[in-house]
Amino acid sequence: MSGHEIKDLTALRGASHPAFRGEGAQADGNEGDEAEDAQALRDHLENASGTKSTRIVDNESDYQKQRHKMGDMLKHGNETYQERMARRKAEDLAARSAHQEPMAVDDALETQSDAGASVATSATIMTRAERDIAERNRPLTDEELDAMLPSEGYAVVAPPASYKPPTRDATSIIVDASSLTVSGGEDVNGPTSSGATALDENASPEERVGALLQRIMDGTPAQRKVGLRHISRRAREFGAGAIFGQVLPMMMSPTLENQQRHLLVKVIGRVLYRLDDLVCPYVDQILVPVMPLLIDEDFFARAEGREIIANLSKAAGVPTMIAALRPNVDHKEEYVRNVTARAFAVVASAMGIASLVPFLRAVCASKSWHARHTGVKVVQQIAVLVGCAVLPHLTSLVGVVKNGLEDKVTRVRDMTALALAALAESAHPYGIESFDPVLEPLWHGVRQHQGKTLASFLKAVGALIPLFDDEEYASYFAKEVMAILIREFKSSDDEMRRICLHVLRQCVKSDCVTAAYLRESVCPEYFRNFWIRRMALERRNAKQVVETTTTLANKLGAADVVARIVDELKDENEAYRRMVMEALSEIVANLGAADISLNLEQRLVDGAMYAFQEQGSVAAKSSAEDSRQVDRESATILSGFSTILNALGERSKPYLAQIAGIIKFRLNSKDAVIRAQAADLCALVAPLLKLCKEDQLLAHLSVVLFENLGEEYPGVLGSIIGGLAGIVSSIGMTKMAPPIKDLLPRVTPILKNQNPKVQENAIALVGRIAARAPEQVAAREWMRICFELIELLRAKQKSIRRAAVATFGYIAEAVGPQDITHALLNNLKVADRSSRVCSTVGLAVVAESCGPFTVLPSLLTDYRFTDSNVQHGVLKSLSFLFQYIGESSKDYIYSVITLLTDALCQRDAVHRQTACSVVKHLALGVYGAGCEDALVHLLNFVWPNIFEESPHVIAAVFEAVEGIRVALGAHMVFLYVLQGLFHPARRVREVYWRIHNNLYVYGGEKLIPVYPRLPPDYALPESRPTDISARKHQLVEVLSAPKAEAEIRNSYENTYLDLFV
Repeated sequence: MSGHEIKDLTALRGASHPAFRGEGAQADGNEGDEAEDAQALRDHLENASGTKSTRIVDNESDYQKQRHKMGDMLKHGNETYQERMARRKAEDLAARSAHQEPMAVDDALETQSDAGASVATSATIMTRAERDIAERNRPLTDEELDAMLPSEGYAVVAPPASYKPPTRDATSIIVDASSLTVSGGEDVNGPTSSGATALDENASPEERVGALLQRIMDGTPAQRKVGLRHISRRAREFGAGAIFGQVLPMMMSPTLENQQRHLLVKVIGRVLYRLDDLVCPYVDQILVPVMPLLIDEDFFARAEGREIIANLSKAAGVPTMIAALRPNVDHKEEYVRNVTARAFAVVASAMGIASLVPFLRAVCASKSWHARHTGVKVVQQIAVLVGCAVLPHLTSLVGVVKNGLEDKVTRVRDMTALALAALAESAHPYGIESFDPVLEPLWHGVRQHQGKTLASFLKAVGALIPLFDDEEYASYFAKEVMAILIREFKSSDDEMRRICLHVLRQCVKSDCVTAAYLRESVCPEYFRNFWIRRMALERRNAKQVVETTTTLANKLGAADVVARIVDELKDENEAYRRMVMEALSEIVANLGAADISLNLEQRLVDGAMYAFQEQGSVAAKSSAEDSRQVDRESATILSGFSTILNALGERSKPYLAQIAGIIKFRLNSKDAVIRAQAADLCALVAPLLKLCKEDQLLAHLSVVLFENLGEEYPGVLGSIIGGLAGIVSSIGMTKMAPPIKDLLPRVTPILKNQNPKVQENAIALVGRIAARAPEQVAAREWMRICFELIELLRAKQKSIRRAAVATFGYIAEAVGPQDITHALLNNLKVADRSSRVCSTVGLAVVAESCGPFTVLPSLLTDYRFTDSNVQHGVLKSLSFLFQYIGESSKDYIYSVITLLTDALCQRDAVHRQTACSVVKHLALGVYGAGCEDALVHLLNFVWPNIFEESPHVIAAVFEAVEGIRVALGAHMVFLYVLQGLFHPARRVREVYWRIHNNLYVYGGEKLIPVYPRLPPDYALPESRPTDISARKHQLVEVLSAPKAEAEIRNSYENTYLDLFV
C-alpha cells in the first residue's frame, strides 16, 4: 500500500482509532466498529485502484494484521532507510537477548522484505547465517552450566597457554557470482538508491574486496564491469592492504589462467590510479608476482607486466621503486637480476631516463660484479624498450657503462658491449659523437678477445659502423672487421654465426666495402660456411642467411649470387631447398633476370621445376603436422617458382609446355595437397601464358580445370576455382573454353560452400564474368546470383565481404537497378536483422554502381511506411549510400533533409542514432561543396541529442558533430558550445566541455576568430568568485545593468574572458 493511500485512509477514519495510534493489532471488542472499518478499507482500496481488489482482507484476523502493519508504518513514516534499518536491527537484537533465540535466515529475509529491500542477496544471507552459527556455538556461561550440571564436583578447565582459537581467513570468504545479481542491474556491492550497501555493514573490507574479486573473476561481463567500477571507485575506502592482500596471492597462483590474469592486471591498474601514494608500503609485494611477467613467453603477458610496473612507478615515485628493487640488484641468481633489470627499464621509460641515471652510475661503480652486471643490463634494456628516445640521454648512458669494457669480470665486459650495441642500434643514424669514449676500448677488445666476448664486441663495432659520418673512419673499421669476420665464419657457435651475419650485412651496406673485395675475399668463405644444410634446420638461422645473401646480391648483382646457389635447388633436403628458393625469389624479384645468361637460366628453371615437383611427396608425408605449417612451406616453393617465371617473361616460353604437362599430371594425383598446388600454379602462370601468346594452351588448361569442379576437398576446389579465375582474366571471355554460359551455371551452386577459400575465389570468378561479359548470361540468372550474394555480405572474413560487394555492383550494372532495388527493399520488411543489414549494404552498392538517383526515390517512398524495421533499413541504407558516393552527396543532400529532420525528432533512439550516422557521412561528403545552410539546419536537430545516455546513441551523435565540424568549421560549432560551458549543472558542463576539447584539439586555430577580444588594458581581477554559478550571476548582472551599448559589450567580454580563463 502506498504512502498517499495510507494518508487518505487516516483522514477517512480519524487519527483516534487505535490502529492509527500505533497501539498494536488488538481489537477493542466492538464488532460493529470492526465491520465498519473493514468496509471502509474495502471502499478506499477500490477507489484507489479503480477496480474490485481481490486482495482485501475478509476475516477478522487478517484485518487485525493489516491494521497493525499500517499503524507501524504511520508511526515511523518519517524515518529514512538507514534509520529504519538501524531500528529494526536494534529490535532484532533486543528480541534475541530477551528470548535467547537466534534469528533464523528466513526471519532475516522477511525483515529485509518488510523494510522495502528489493532482493536479499546470497552474500547477506551467508553473513547473517554465519553470525547465527557463531552465536549458537558460543561458550556456555556459568549460569547455563549450573542449570545443566550439578554445581559441585565439576570445574571449568582453563585452555592451555599455547592454545589459539581457529580464525577464519578473509580470503576464504567466497560468494557465488550468480548471487551478486539483483533485479534491474543494480550494483549489489556498490551504493544502492538509498545510499546503503548490499553487503553487510559490519563486513570487513577484506570480505567486501573478496566478494568483488570473485565477481570480477567468475561473473558475467556486466557483473565484471560493475565490480571493476566499484572496486576502483572505493579503492581508498577499502585500503591498499585489503586489496593487495587478496589480489597478489591470486596473481601467484600456479593454476591462474590467462583471462584471469588479465582481469587481475586490470584490477591492479585501476586501483593503482586511485590509491596513488597509498601503494608505497606495498610496492615490493606487488613487484614479486608482476616482475616474472616481463620475461613471459606470451607477448600480451609481457605487455601487461610493463603496464603494471609503469603505473606503479607513477603512483609510488622513483625513490620508492629504487628502494624496492635495490636488494635484487646484486642478487646471486641470474634470473632475479634479469627481471630486475627489465623492471628498472620500465621505470625509466615511465618516469624518464634522466631520473634513473644517477642511480645507474652508482650501481655500475659498485664493488659487486653482480651489481655492475645488472646496471649495464638495465642500460641495454632501456635502449631496447624506448628506442630512439635514448638520443637525448645517449652521452650520459654511454658514460655510465664505458668502464665496463675493461672490467675484470668477463660477463660484465660482454654485457657492456651488448649494451653499447643496443644503444647504437636505437640511435641509428645519429649519435656517433657520444660513442667517442668507447671506440678505442672496443677496437682493442675486438683484437684481443675470443669466443663469446669477441662476439659481443663484434656486434658493438658492427652497430657503430653505420653511424660514422666520415667515410674514412667507416672504411677503416669495416675493412679491419671483415678480416675478423672471415676468420669467425668457421665458428661452430650459433650465436657467433648469427652475429657474424648481422655485422656482415652492416658492413656490406656501407660504401667503403667494394664489390671486388666481396667477390674475391668474402663470398667464397661465406657460401662455403653458411650455405649448408645445418643452417636450414632452424628458421631463425635460415632467415638470417637469406637476408645476408640478398644484401650481397644487391652489391654484386643477381647473376653472381644466383650462380653460386642455383644448383642447391636439387638438394635432397626439403628445408634446404626451401631456403634456396626463398633466397632466389627475393634476389630475382629485387634485381630482375636481365643479367642472367642462357645457361644459368636453364639451370634456374630446371632447379625450380625439380623443387616444385619434389615438395609434394614431403608435404604428403607430413599430413599429421599443423596444416598452416604445410601451407606456408608449400607457398614458399610455389611463390618462388612463379616469381622466377614472371621475371624471365617471354624468355620462359620454351619451358611452358613442360610446365603445363607437370600441372596436368599433378592434377590427377591421389594426394589432395598435390592437386591444390598444381591448380595454384596454374593461376599464377596464366598471365605468363597470355604474355607468351599461348592461348591454345590456356584454353586446354581451363578445360582440365573445368572438368575437376566436382572436387570433394574444399581446399582443392578453392584452388581450382582460383585457377579458372586467373585464366578467365587472362584469355578473355570470347576465347574461354568452355564458354561462359556453361561455366557460370556450374560455379553458381558452389557459392553456398562454407569454405572461405572456395567462397572468395567463386565470388571473384563471378565478378570478373559480370564485369567483362554480362551479356552472355540471362538476366534471370544474374538475379538468382544476386540473392545468393546478399547472404555472403554477412561473411566473417572481410575479403569475402569486399569481393561480394564488388561483384554485386558489377551485376547491378549489368541487369539494371530496378529489379534488384525492388527485391532489396522487400527484404527490409523481414524479421531477420542480419538480412536487413545485408540488404541495406546491397542498396548502397547499387547506388554507387548505377547512380544514387536510381535508388534514392524508392528509399524516400519506403520511409513513409510505419514499420520501424523498414524505416531503420532506409536510414541504414542512406548511411552506407552517402559513405560510398562521397563527393556526389552534394547533389542529393537537399532531397533527404526532410527525412533526416523527421528521423532526428523521433522518440525511438535507434532512429536518431542511425540518422546521426547519415548526417556524419553526409557532412564529410559535402565538405567544401557550398551546402553549409543544409548542414546548419541538420545541426540544429542533432544538437539536442548530445545529452543522450545510451553509449551507441551518444557515440553516433558525437560523430555527427565531428563530421559537421569538418564541413562547417570549428568556429560554427563553437557558437553552439558556448552556451553550456559554464552551466550550473556539472553533467551539462561535462558534455559541452567534451565537445569543446575536441574542437580545440582538431581545430584550435579556427577558434581564434570567435574568442573574446582582449582589451589593451585588460588584466585578470585580483579576487574572483571561484564558484561558476556566482560568475554566471555576475555575467547576468553585467548584461542587465543600464549602460551604453559599447560599455555593455566591453563588460561582457571582460567577464566572459574571466570565466573562460
